[in-house]
Amino acid sequence: MTTTRPTFDGFVTWLEEIRRNGQVQFDEKSQCWYVLGHPETGAVLSDPATFSSDLTAVAPDQEDFALFQRGNFVRMDPPQHRKLRTLVSQAFTPKVVAGLEPRITELTTDLLDRAGERFDLIDAVAYPLPVVVIAELLGIPTSDRGLFRKWADVLLSQEVDPDQAVEKASERAVAAAAPTMREMNAYFLAYITDRRANPSTDLTSKLIEAEVDGMRLADEEIVGFIGLLLLAGHITTTATLGNSVLCFHDNPDAVAEIRADPTLLPAAVEEVLRLRTPFPRLGRLTTVDTQVGGVALPAGQVVLPWLTAANRDERVFADPHRFDIHRRANPHLTFGHGIHFCLGAPLARLEARVALRLLLERYRDIEVTVDEVEHRNPFAMVAVTRLPVEVRAA
Repeated sequence: MTTTRPTFDGFVTWLEEIRRNGQVQFDEKSQCWYVLGHPETGAVLSDPATFSSDLTAVAPDQEDFALFQRGNFVRMDPPQHRKLRTLVSQAFTPKVVAGLEPRITELTTDLLDRAGERFDLIDAVAYPLPVVVIAELLGIPTSDRGLFRKWADVLLSQEVDPDQAVEKASERAVAAAAPTMREMNAYFLAYITDRRANPSTDLTSKLIEAEVDGMRLADEEIVGFIGLLLLAGHITTTATLGNSVLCFHDNPDAVAEIRADPTLLPAAVEEVLRLRTPFPRLGRLTTVDTQVGGVALPAGQVVLPWLTAANRDERVFADPHRFDIHRRANPHLTFGHGIHFCLGAPLARLEARVALRLLLERYRDIEVTVDEVEHRNPFAMVAVTRLPVEVRAA
């Protein structure tokens, strides 16, 4: 059992050492298949018929998780996935996301106005910004964001031991998270019930009314989607903002270029997403005997595509461990691939671009207090929970 929390650099080193044995390999300790290469990971993620996203067959049977699962289309296969994603897409459109930019700008400006010259970037900006944006989008009271953070911390802060069998680790994680899932389900069901009786113009009301082929979402299905968007959606942006400031701190020459030419900022955000992938791995289950990268995989096997490793595959990314805002192509897999490509990716990118642009415009210098930074376990999520900075106005 791992007794000390690994560093991010140590995590990357661990992945690269494993890669020496091949891009696809069976890991005896976790009793699952590791997929490390970029094309191999893309092949797994683009074939939902062979590599199922439904892991309930190898997960503990837990009632509270089963309720959340009903609307969590990230863990669904076709045709149910298509139905739910189509319904959700009717309400969460590119036009809706693009229309949020003025509000994101307003919120970021207000948060920075109140931050002062020394502050924790996570507490002051990176956490409240995406939570307020998503809560307002869903119509959920933003005053409850402390509760949302508590849920996210419980679900995303559990220690992950790569030396432990996946099924055993899942049992432990489910048991630890069950009370939080129960609380979340009750909260969201009560809110959805209220919205059915008192519809508004928010995303939740639109989800209640959305229809495809005469079918609408049940309340229990909406619970899964709202929970997914609220938690996974905000934590991705929170992680990306923190990871961006760390990358900028470590690469001052790149920051100078971005300040001189702000049009480089979108490419810089993509490089942050590649180099410090927030969610390091995904999970799949083989439905038939198959092959990946020339390696035979039996049916019924858990497969872990390591996105962090795929995003550092030297066959695809030249000098893959370098922060390079001038990459001509950056086909990272941070937001997934295929039918499960992250629906919230456009919003996460927009929030990151707006917030970072305002940070760079407002401050001529952003100094990270490195020895006070607190990191999550990178095997679970590549992110920081505390990021003290000292800033100087431009």
